[in-house]
Amino acid sequence: MTRDFAAGNYRFIPAVFQYSSGVAADAGFEIERVRFDRWLPLAEGFAQAAEYIRSAGRPLTSFCACELRSPAAFTEAGFLAFNQHYVKTLAQWGLFDGSVNPVARSNVCPEIDPPAEPSFYAFCFTRPSQKAGTAATPAFVIAGGAEARGGSGSYPERIVRYRDLSADGLKEKVGFTVREMESRLEAFGFGWADTTGVQAYTVHDFHPAMTEELVCRGAMRSGLTWHFARPPVVDLEYEMDCRRVARETVI
Repeated sequence: MTRDFAAGNYRFIPAVFQYSSGVAADAGFEIERVRFDRWLPLAEGFAQAAEYIRSAGRPLTSFCACELRSPAAFTEAGFLAFNQHYVKTLAQWGLFDGSVNPVARSNVCPEIDPPAEPSFYAFCFTRPSQKAGTAATPAFVIAGGAEARGGSGSYPERIVRYRDLSADGLKEKVGFTVREMESRLEAFGFGWADTTGVQAYTVHDFHPAMTEELVCRGAMRSGLTWHFARPPVVDLEYEMDCRRVARETVI
């Protein structure tokens, strides 16, 4: 089930207080993805994003997704503390009402040369489409998801093949994550054939699972960008996100 966020001209899949599971632009709007040429600390990244969005003539509520980089995987308590700090800016921007958060997010931890503090890698916002009528194409961003089942249990209780780094264990982790992406795409009525970009985050060799779990299911329609990074919580091993955007910019 999706919900409307009229102030941002997009729909979203409700998830947890720190992020949604994905966003899709309303009819007549597209999504622009803006990647920073260098990582920016969280506060600076938010400030640069605000400046860019306003210069495009858009309200801050059009901010719909972001990609972050953190120094290392968090404990559950550390992840909660980080998220409680992160959503303060979203509340100031009129995005987070104290319980519901429409903004999609990926937050991963580079294994080599990580940032000294949580930092921005990229962000997305909605803007009026440059194509009118039937020429307009859908636009969406699916948030990062890893091999953790939903529910209220702790991460060790919910992680698929917990601490199992065998070939079979990794394959199951990859397969679970791919199907989670598919479920989120389907919530908007989309599939892999609609994507323009897919990203994977892991420090493990997942090539043995690639043909069956990614290629044959259509996930690599536009190729695959592999970031040598860990998911944001200790003992998660594989994460993905995907998108369809009309415009990508590097600043």
